[in-house]
Amino acid sequence: MALFEGLSAKLADITAKMRGKSRVTEQDIKDMMREIRLALLEADVNFTVVKELVAEISDKCRGVEVMESLTPGQQVVKIVHDSLVDILGQTNSKLLVSPSGFTVIMLYGLQGAGKTTTAAKLALMLKKKGKKPMLTSVDVHRPAAARQLDVLAKQIDVPCFIQPEESDAVAIAKRAVDRAKYLLCDTLIVDTAGRMTIDELMMTELKQIGKVVNPTEKLLIVDAMIGQEAVNVALGFDKEIGLDGFIMTKLDGDARGGAALSIRKITGKPIKLICVGEKVDAIEEYYPDRMASRILGMGDVMSLIEKATAHLDEKKAADALDRLKKNQFTLEDMLSQFEEVKKMGSIKDVLAMLPGMGGKAVPDANVDESAIDRSQAIIRSMTIKERQNPGLLNASRRKRIAAGSGTTVQNVNQLIKQFEETQKMMKQFSGMFKGKKMPNLGLGKRGFPF
Repeated sequence: MALFEGLSAKLADITAKMRGKSRVTEQDIKDMMREIRLALLEADVNFTVVKELVAEISDKCRGVEVMESLTPGQQVVKIVHDSLVDILGQTNSKLLVSPSGFTVIMLYGLQGAGKTTTAAKLALMLKKKGKKPMLTSVDVHRPAAARQLDVLAKQIDVPCFIQPEESDAVAIAKRAVDRAKYLLCDTLIVDTAGRMTIDELMMTELKQIGKVVNPTEKLLIVDAMIGQEAVNVALGFDKEIGLDGFIMTKLDGDARGGAALSIRKITGKPIKLICVGEKVDAIEEYYPDRMASRILGMGDVMSLIEKATAHLDEKKAADALDRLKKNQFTLEDMLSQFEEVKKMGSIKDVLAMLPGMGGKAVPDANVDESAIDRSQAIIRSMTIKERQNPGLLNASRRKRIAAGSGTTVQNVNQLIKQFEETQKMMKQFSGMFKGKKMPNLGLGKRGFPF
């Protein structure tokens, strides 16, 4: 996650130094606290939050269980992790559902925070969970926002109610509720108007809309890129409207991450969802413990498994596993597996979820994001016969494929070598389990992810 790269790299370095220590001295603790304080302040974390966190970690590190432990370094790392979890929220906070069967989620935020795209992302997420959402825009100040929401709604096949010519936001809100109930929708997502700054007119309008739609959830869309100002915006909205939580956007950006670490501690309200990309499905539930693990470079295996479960095609994975068992794996199968992996997002983001692969462990220079695209282009430049029988690929065919895919003969040779090594490995693997049930390597019914 790009947002925390700077902080993650620094904290991972600090905790790595402590992890191997067989004895922790008072000076070790002082040095670590100084480095943690600097790392958090550089990440734009609120000074009050930094002060409390450092004091808490320092006190716990001086405890008997650390000083007399056989693995004091590991105990210190656990303390830092638990303290981060405490700041980030301790437990996952779910979206509320109205007992009446009709839930209304109001989205607030300043202009540019990403309200409209987040509304569509939230609708798609709820739709995948079996809900029947409807979108509406009550932004009468920027008609383009309503039309943008309508376009996004069509992309995800979710009903949308807009009236760009109407100048009364409250009237639109009332009609949207009636329309959603008429369509038997169980969730209405209301995209409200934003301003460059918080003002009295905006708050008055939002309160009037709230009285009409009676929101179950009042969520503020927080742009992680604006740093400490995000906390002030959150406090302003909470004071005027009374928020139920936050959706953090642009966590794939290059901000320093202080807003995410400060906002929950300062306001006392939970972060419920996070947006980690521009695509309409780039939204996730927020888990404080997983976020803390990723910040400390410990990986996030649970999120990786959930991402794989959500994106990988179970039938394709089962078919690929069956063909591997019969030693019938072809370049056609390899192309299919590349396509499945691409659905999970960038290689760097996937690698960062593996323990020990966060922060500096996955520098930009070492991750070739175009490798899968290049491999796909090469295989797609082959004929069906060539994909099914790579033995046909002589020098002239490889030269043709390289020209057709915009790559080099060397790239084609590397892919064929990779394929042959995979075949050889899988032949040995399937031989080990001949006549036995093939294990699924801990991936449930899905078998191989790629």
